[in-house]
Amino acid sequence: MKLLVRNLARTTTETELLPMFEAHGTVQSCTLVMDRVTGKSKGFGFVEMPNPGDAKRAMKSLNGQDIAGSKIRVKKAEDRQPDANTSESKQSLYKQSGK
Repeated sequence: MKLLVRNLARTTTETELLPMFEAHGTVQSCTLVMDRVTGKSKGFGFVEMPNPGDAKRAMKSLNGQDIAGSKIRVKKAEDRQPDANTSESKQSLYKQSGK
């Protein structure tokens, strides 16, 4: 199950975030979203846990916790819909039109 972790302090690192979730089970991946220009954290990230029960326990336990001065928010990540402006979306539309 993929989790969205929001409202992280910009100074929080993946190395700091990972053990918080590992305390609740196996973590498949832990990724912070970084600003392309500055290279700094945007204050949110994603954690994937293969066991849904572990992920739900982590959500319940960590949501609202104060981490590095920020009250984090943890919820199930929603599937991302393709953005109409991405090349992937444009290619799909191009194929559908039969061109």
